[in-house]
Amino acid sequence: MFGSIFNADFIASSIRIAIPLALAGLGGVFSERSGVINIGLEGIMLTGAFTSIAVTNFIQNPWLGILAAIIIGIFLGLIHGITCITFKANQIVSGVAINLFASGITVFFSWLLFNETQIMAKISLPIWGLSIPNLGEGSSFLRSIIIIFAHHSPLVYLTIIIFILSHLIIFRTPFGLRLRSVGEYPQAADTMGVNVIKIRYIAVMTSGALAGLAGSFLSLEQAHFFVKEISGGRGFIALAAMIFGKWTPFGTAGAALLFGFGEALAIRLQSVTAVPVQFINMVPYLLAIFVLVSAIGRAIPPAADGIPYEKEVG
Repeated sequence: MFGSIFNADFIASSIRIAIPLALAGLGGVFSERSGVINIGLEGIMLTGAFTSIAVTNFIQNPWLGILAAIIIGIFLGLIHGITCITFKANQIVSGVAINLFASGITVFFSWLLFNETQIMAKISLPIWGLSIPNLGEGSSFLRSIIIIFAHHSPLVYLTIIIFILSHLIIFRTPFGLRLRSVGEYPQAADTMGVNVIKIRYIAVMTSGALAGLAGSFLSLEQAHFFVKEISGGRGFIALAAMIFGKWTPFGTAGAALLFGFGEALAIRLQSVTAVPVQFINMVPYLLAIFVLVSAIGRAIPPAADGIPYEKEVG
């Protein structure tokens, strides 16, 4: 039984499932590193998922669908920024508003444009892959490694590049230093000439772009359709991955892979056990709760996270 579940195909499936969680979680890293909480990632993912399918079906080009999802994500990130950074509204309330807005607007436009709430993708991105050679006996491990990374959507490989670049940007560039200083001690950063408002806007809009990209992967490549509430709480799981990953790109990626493993396991168990599917579907969410509980006291957010910046006058 275990051999039929835990194999190379299972690990490859875990990676694909983890991609939306990782991208949205990385968006949370950028936003919260600047001091702005963005629980609207769930709604941005949902809107990005719908936008990518709608644009792809109308234009017959999935790349333009992905670009449209990123643009709508940037727009919603901008709305969140205006609300929280400029007008200093409660960041949690603003995020909840985005989630509620996304839940309603996606269903409205689904009926308006397609007369249904389940929209199938007419075209998907190609699968990039390598032919798997016959390596002979004694090389099953190498063959398994090739199988894991051999056949994926281009977005999987793009995500790996994004995470490497994000780590370098946050921890190896002047912009990353400013980003982290704004999230830790914005008054000191302002004193040193850092434009706190500008950095926070860039960070929140970046988080929106990544969440929109996550939504496009979810609908175009993982499900191949859009349906009402397709995000299914993944935006909140992405936030859990961010917390467990201690607000770092690689830590978030590792936590997302853990959640992807849990969801892939839930899918596999449905075909090999007699346990009711409702209980099996609880596995990823129970794993998220366990991770958050285990992270209490060890995952410390940026000091100014969630605190509106008031420029000192004097």
